Amino acid sequence: MAEAVRNLVIVGGGSAGWLTAGVIAAAHRGAQGDGLRVTVLESPEVAAIGVGEGTWPSMRDTLRRIGLSETELIRECDAAFKQGSRFNGWVTGAANDYYFHPFALPQGYTETDLVAGWHARHASVPFADLVSFQPHLCVRGRAPKQATTPEYAAVANYAYHLDAAKFAQLLRRHCVERLGVHHVSDHLVGICASESGDIAALQLRAGGELGGDLFVDCTGLQSLLLGQHYGIDLVPQCHVLFNDSALAVQVPYAVDNAPIASQTTSNAQQNGWIWDIGLPSRRGIGHVYSSAHSSDDAAEAELRAYIRASGGPADPPPARKLSFAPGYRRQFWHRNCVAIGLSAGFIEPLEASAIALVEFSAAMLSDQMPANRAMMDMVAGRFNEAFRYRWERIIEFLKLHYVLSRRTDTPYWRDNRSAASIPDRLGELLELWRHHPPSRYDLNRVEEMFPSASYQYVLYGMGFQPADAAARSRPEDARRAEGYFREAAALTGRMTAALPDNRALIEHIRRHGLTTI
Repeated sequence: MAEAVRNLVIVGGGSAGWLTAGVIAAAHRGAQGDGLRVTVLESPEVAAIGVGEGTWPSMRDTLRRIGLSETELIRECDAAFKQGSRFNGWVTGAANDYYFHPFALPQGYTETDLVAGWHARHASVPFADLVSFQPHLCVRGRAPKQATTPEYAAVANYAYHLDAAKFAQLLRRHCVERLGVHHVSDHLVGICASESGDIAALQLRAGGELGGDLFVDCTGLQSLLLGQHYGIDLVPQCHVLFNDSALAVQVPYAVDNAPIASQTTSNAQQNGWIWDIGLPSRRGIGHVYSSAHSSDDAAEAELRAYIRASGGPADPPPARKLSFAPGYRRQFWHRNCVAIGLSAGFIEPLEASAIALVEFSAAMLSDQMPANRAMMDMVAGRFNEAFRYRWERIIEFLKLHYVLSRRTDTPYWRDNRSAASIPDRLGELLELWRHHPPSRYDLNRVEEMFPSASYQYVLYGMGFQPADAAARSRPEDARRAEGYFREAAALTGRMTAALPDNRALIEHIRRHGLTTI
């Protein structure tokens, strides 16, 4: 039980497998003879899902951590800048129904009660539009930085939209050529267990056995190691979040120089929602829906109607069907096996939490890498506790988007507001937030998946009404809030004038690159 952990084997490539490999190899001297040996087993017969095109700002830190060039990312992954999400039709479904969840914190956040000041004097203005410059940058299609801003530095906080398949290929090349990760292209046909119950080796179709000390399951929804071999089941969440199906399609722009959206757009539909993600060469569009509320044919009809109405081709290409069972594993680390990515669970694509969970998982595994087998169970317990908490918070945050809707046009939206579908903790918080806006007291971990500012953007974007905001607003707080509102407006003017549009900056980077820090 005291054997040192020297060989880490990641089963499955794609974004999850190669991001995990890169994070660990970069931190544990994977390219050095005395470092941790990192191997990725990737089946040539299994294609990655390849539709996870939205990221969080954390991706900038992750890519910097593994030494990948941002210029290379932009050039090779058809990447564009993302500054948040826009939600259309989620509140009432009316033509003017929209709000933003930007990545930038509100001006003066934590310094005064912005919510009371907004509600008392500016309630007719969308909350995010008043407290942040970033929604205005998105509406105007501005980039989050200038051509002279170095790699990964920001004028406005940002993430990326990218081609997931190209991203996995770039990560693979970077990991193998620069970080010393060993790549085995073979098909897993069996698992060899030791007498203790640990995984001792993997049986490969062509290459015999591949041994290791710690195994990372990145085999996607199949979860071949943790789910199938160890029988760790999913904790289902279909009673909270109903979506279990998606139709995805890639659509060309009407013209080559069409504007590139600065945000992910989530468009509410009768029985789900449609994502719309702009890349330099195309749009990635998909309809997420509940099979209990809609047929595949009806969902595809809505998808095709949206594509035509939003400037896409009159006859869109066929959509790719994806099915999933919303939930997460009862444990994420069992014995000497850790699940990262879809093998650990999946809820739905709203707010792009899947790839962020890969980043957080890879970072914690790397930072807490057990020195030997004797330490592994202790580290596993901490890992399991941390990620149970994170999954529960993600579920609550996603449910917040649905439970506040005032749409009554279909059973889907009515069912999403039913009390039985609301997690207990979220129900309690909604009562508390009638009197106190979301704050660090509600979400007090150092690395929350969504900070309290994100809850405020969604809560008040969805029209949530504080019970006594006017009475709570003290004169000095109101004056300070007004100052921050003016500050946000001034920043909007300066940034709008100084920042290029998305496509112009991306074309500049492709031709000239960015300076490194």
